[in-house]
Amino acid sequence: MARAPLLQLSDISLTFGGNPVFEGLSLTVQQGDRIALVGRNGSGKSTLMKVMAGLVEPDHGSRVVPPGTSVGYMEQEPDLSGFATLGDFAASGLDPAEGYKVEMVAEGLKFKPDTPVETASGGERRRAALAKLLAEGPELMLLDEPTNHLDIEAIAWLEDQLKETRRAFVLISHDRAFLRALTRATLWIDRGKVARNEQGFEAFEEWREKVWAEEDEARHKLDRKIKAEARWAVEGISARRKRNQGRVRALQALREERASQIRRQGVAAMELDTGTQSGKRVIEAKGLSKRFGDKQIVKDFDLRVLRGDRVAFVGPNGVGKTTLLKMLTGEIAPDEGSVKLGTNLEIAVFDQARATLDPEQTLWDGLVNDPDMAVKGRSDQVMVRGTPKHVVAYLKDFLFDEQQARGPIRALSGGERARLLLARIMAKPSNLLILDEPTNDLDVETLDLLQDLLGEYDGTVLLVSHDRDFIDRVATTTIAMEGNGSATVYAGGWSDYQAQRALAEPEAKVAPKKETASKPETKPAEKATPEKPAPKKSGLSFTEKHRLESLPGIIEKLEHEIGKINELLSDPDLFTRAPVKFAKATEMLSERQSALDAAEMEWLELEEKAQEA
Repeated sequence: MARAPLLQLSDISLTFGGNPVFEGLSLTVQQGDRIALVGRNGSGKSTLMKVMAGLVEPDHGSRVVPPGTSVGYMEQEPDLSGFATLGDFAASGLDPAEGYKVEMVAEGLKFKPDTPVETASGGERRRAALAKLLAEGPELMLLDEPTNHLDIEAIAWLEDQLKETRRAFVLISHDRAFLRALTRATLWIDRGKVARNEQGFEAFEEWREKVWAEEDEARHKLDRKIKAEARWAVEGISARRKRNQGRVRALQALREERASQIRRQGVAAMELDTGTQSGKRVIEAKGLSKRFGDKQIVKDFDLRVLRGDRVAFVGPNGVGKTTLLKMLTGEIAPDEGSVKLGTNLEIAVFDQARATLDPEQTLWDGLVNDPDMAVKGRSDQVMVRGTPKHVVAYLKDFLFDEQQARGPIRALSGGERARLLLARIMAKPSNLLILDEPTNDLDVETLDLLQDLLGEYDGTVLLVSHDRDFIDRVATTTIAMEGNGSATVYAGGWSDYQAQRALAEPEAKVAPKKETASKPETKPAEKATPEKPAPKKSGLSFTEKHRLESLPGIIEKLEHEIGKINELLSDPDLFTRAPVKFAKATEMLSERQSALDAAEMEWLELEEKAQEA
């Protein structure tokens, strides 16, 4: 006997004072379902999830949950009023004897249950809401952007928990790697309709492109039919038209059908202008150390950033990634060491806290009152990369309509706020981008566009992110901060860092075994003999030794990039078809070749130094 679905929505319609958010929407969630809920920013994903949770009443239609079935919803902005601590809120739906569940979940999500609600940050509040849901363990979990404000370790922990659970869940997330690992079906919201595919997020983009191709083909056939029927209506014999009024009415129906079709939302017309080229050496940091009380942020850290590098900073929340980033850009002074910035730097900053956005301002005022965008004497124009542009026209480039332009920023979704911040930093030329958690809340299409823009950007990028897929697609260097002042430089993105770290771990595990095994047989007087020469064995400092180990990976990556560029330049028509692209590729080839030569020379020098010792 088939079991009843956990949740059923039938013929749901909902309007918020304008165009319908949903119309005639129906869906079911079965036991064991693991569903990705995807769609463009502003398409209604969070609203639909609130309808599923019973928190928003639709204008029309029904929501059915079988008696005794529990549905839990993780809110993006939970109401913690009436609770003294985050732990009190997280345990509020549990029997007192089950309070231990909150402690277990809190450890994995890295938040302190005894944190007072009054002093808790937005991220801590969201983690408390997620802990509450996981501790209660309802039969259907509705998770709205659960990875926001989680570091990579906590994301991995949550991923493991959801893999092991037997509970059904519906998941909204911008994290591709997270969605690919967990989902087995996809709900896609597009222009007020919901379609379902019985495959996980891994297959979503291929499915979406197929659906759009079929839609385009059907629209093309409809246009051709309307054109043919219109020609008949104009050129046909008058008597024939009078006898066949049904065909005339059918033509009118075809035109009405075509007019009623909702156009797909395009992608934002984002553009990055590098303006003045910076010097080849962007940042030179030597011997950086920074401590706050007992907490060591970084110790004896060296880094050289060259023009065109994409450097990602990864590590647990609170380890000091943003602090190190601010030291490298001169915003915070180190306790020890020095930072030398290159010439002609024009810096643009994407702030994870969105602190530069005033929620009480309108979008219009937020742009025209920005000193970097204001046009003297004009309250309806903004300066966009040196050219005045009407504020509404510029907002439309980032998918905002005129009604939103006059509305408050606080009414925007998280993804829309991220787009507005991108609109502000992209209005002015820059050659050094500081991106602190830029992927939070962005939809898949906007993320794709941002990745493409960063790939073509001639400037330099410093990036803090917990999005593994985004780091893999963007970063050429990854700096792993693991606490206690440790900051290690790896070539490549997240996957490269994981592979290099895995190779290094066996060596670290072997060394203590030898030392332990020798202890019973070694006399105290002899103990100093093997230990003292150990650091001299390589003849290299700690930084030089690490550099020697990482250079082969850097060389291999440069060789791979050179191969790709040579493959591009092998196209004989490239120069005439795309001269700008040809010039850029030629310049990149020269830079990569110079970097390869320098890396190989550096490796030889360090290897010789190690051999001489």
